[in-house]
Amino acid sequence: MMGFFHFNFNKRRPCANICFWIFIVLLLQNNIGTLSASKYLVGLGSYDITGPAADVNMMGYANTEQIASGVHFRLRARTFIVAEPQGNRVVFVNLDACMASQIVTIKVLERLKARYGNLYTENNVAISGIHTHAGPGGYLQYVVYIVTSLGFVRQSFDVLVDGIEKSIIQAHDNLRPGSIFVNKGELLDAGVNRSPSAYLNNPAAERSKYKYDVDKDMTLLKFVDDEWGPVGSFNWFATHGTSMSRTNSLISGDNKGAAARFMEDWFEQNGDGQAYSDSLQVEGVPRRVSNIIQNIHDNYDALLELAASFQSTSGRPATRFLSVARRVRNPLRKADRPGFVSAFCQTNCGDVSPNVLGAFCLDTGLPCDFNHSTCGGKNELCYGRGPGYPDEFASTRIIGERQFRKSVDLFNKAVEQLKGKIDYRHTYLDFSKLSVTVPKQGGGSEVVKTCPAAMGFAFAAGTTDGPGAFDFKQGDDKGNAFWRLVRNVLKTPGQEQIDCQFPKPILLDTGEMKTPYDWAPSILPIQILRIGQLVILSVPGEFTTMAGRRLRDAVRTALISGASQEFKNVHVVIAGLTNTYSQYVTTFEEYQMQRYEGASTLFGPHTLSAYIQEFKKLATALVTGFSVKPGPQPPNLLDRQIGLLPPVILDATPPGVKFGDLLFDIPKNSTFKRDGGIVNVTFWSACPRNDLMTEGTFALVEMLNGKDSWVPAYDDDDFCLRFKWSRPSKVSPRSYATIEWRIPATAAPGVYRVRHFGASKSLLGSISHFTGTSSAFVVA
Repeated sequence: MMGFFHFNFNKRRPCANICFWIFIVLLLQNNIGTLSASKYLVGLGSYDITGPAADVNMMGYANTEQIASGVHFRLRARTFIVAEPQGNRVVFVNLDACMASQIVTIKVLERLKARYGNLYTENNVAISGIHTHAGPGGYLQYVVYIVTSLGFVRQSFDVLVDGIEKSIIQAHDNLRPGSIFVNKGELLDAGVNRSPSAYLNNPAAERSKYKYDVDKDMTLLKFVDDEWGPVGSFNWFATHGTSMSRTNSLISGDNKGAAARFMEDWFEQNGDGQAYSDSLQVEGVPRRVSNIIQNIHDNYDALLELAASFQSTSGRPATRFLSVARRVRNPLRKADRPGFVSAFCQTNCGDVSPNVLGAFCLDTGLPCDFNHSTCGGKNELCYGRGPGYPDEFASTRIIGERQFRKSVDLFNKAVEQLKGKIDYRHTYLDFSKLSVTVPKQGGGSEVVKTCPAAMGFAFAAGTTDGPGAFDFKQGDDKGNAFWRLVRNVLKTPGQEQIDCQFPKPILLDTGEMKTPYDWAPSILPIQILRIGQLVILSVPGEFTTMAGRRLRDAVRTALISGASQEFKNVHVVIAGLTNTYSQYVTTFEEYQMQRYEGASTLFGPHTLSAYIQEFKKLATALVTGFSVKPGPQPPNLLDRQIGLLPPVILDATPPGVKFGDLLFDIPKNSTFKRDGGIVNVTFWSACPRNDLMTEGTFALVEMLNGKDSWVPAYDDDDFCLRFKWSRPSKVSPRSYATIEWRIPATAAPGVYRVRHFGASKSLLGSISHFTGTSSAFVVA
């Protein structure tokens, strides 16, 4: 057979030889192009976005009494960039925040333009929020979203912008040849429908197509570097970030932030991430401490004697860098390869609650009213119960762990590789007056319009995840006279607006309220990102389960109806709360029920139809290769923002006491048990707003290694460690920091101590950093 390939070039004419080699070169170039068509550059990044841990109202529940006073675990911006070596690229940023913000997006894009030119723009950058209700507020630009935070909070805004930019810079700098794999599977026990009466108003024939009344599928991307192997994963799954309640005051990424922390620690512990261990204990957090500490002490008496030799130290000055350097997950120690980044992203979670045990009345213990979620006609006593009820921290851990376990399963089994083009489409639309073509009853079609934004009476009722106050209730399509009088003081809606929003009784006509500046958005972005056979729909709100299904189906149909077969096996995911925020989107039928989600669908009953119509246009443009018009630009209201949160004036301690001194130390000769032991230490401290300790820590548990070397073991980015800050009174310049360590079963036995980092402010405004340490104790 080899003779078949033998050529006697000496007998060939020179012209023929030249033509032959040209043909071979062209053939090789064509083959190389074919082989590299599915090759991407992949880069991931992650950065701390933990906002002010004191004085600032938390975003999500609109509860004026929910004021930040510490850290449960830190918040992060996690980014992936996928690029064709000589072509398009897309950026996706997942925020441990309640939602994206138009003003944050605008500022981030300005910075990216200054750094990279037109490489990263509004067209190919998506910034999405996980919807935790336990992060500091005040970073959105529209009035209705910052009322409870006393207006705009510059510190909340700045830390988000800075962190997003830095995570994108990291991802850009980490771009290297790699592959992406996609996998999908069911997760059955992490979400329930909190508005089933509205869901049941959807057509029976439509509901019969689905097994569940919420989406149970998790879609995961696995990023693999050609040299380093797996470097990250991003997944989308629908469940609200409301495992932490409306009374919680500790900053937390809730169940999705917890899942991300668990996944990143699991990969770190397992090295290449291939050997999945199912031996998660009560805290559910894979740990590295037993690997860090080589010299584990076994003699209990010797441990006690050793611990007794380390007494608490008085507070002393420290540098800002020390807090960063002592972090458990210090990036300075991992310079040899990119850190593993895992993000648990939000999708169509509008009616999906993580409180999977159902909603019950606090007074009777009986289930709440099905249609109105009330107890004896009142909504205030109706609360959903998480799987760890009544412990919200346990519920957060369990729902987070369930998502984490499913993610690991999909990660380890991912084999379908993404191949094909990278592309994107983006446009802005004025949702206050969109013309929408919808099917007409009896056949044919008609043109209807969306409305200026408005919120219904049931909005004020809240949900079973966080009920509202007064006499509001879900399912109210009438309203009442008293609250109409209150509403009219602010803005009386006109008849055209009333008719447009029907059957929603308007409580707040936010779209037509302009004093001191816009109360609600009208111009919104919609966006499609494509990576091979994966398509991401970036939506600026919370779609309910059925609304999301209709949107995905419509886009999928538009993609596969083209002549090309490149979208035949397309995966379509919705990225909720992306690029800006405009509350909820229900189906037309759910809107009629006027539960919380329908009352919060700002632009009227045809909002979903408008999204479907416009996303189909983007999908068609993606298939045909046509561009789309950019649309009207949203306003930049940064210069008009009003912030009424008082600044920190002064921090102080009693005479003879230094910042970082112990108020309550560990008792002498203390021993604590793993898997249940709780350590509490309280320091004299200062307001956490003086320094957010970005990429650092306020709290640290150190373990003794050998005779005199202390190794960081747990910090305020660990689920088991809580940093709690308080003042003796609202106007007092004095404050305390209590560090609570709930010792996990995975903690290594040995000698430990607790350390606090902080920063105080003088009357003249100077900031001084300090640290303090507890006495040592034994963990057995």
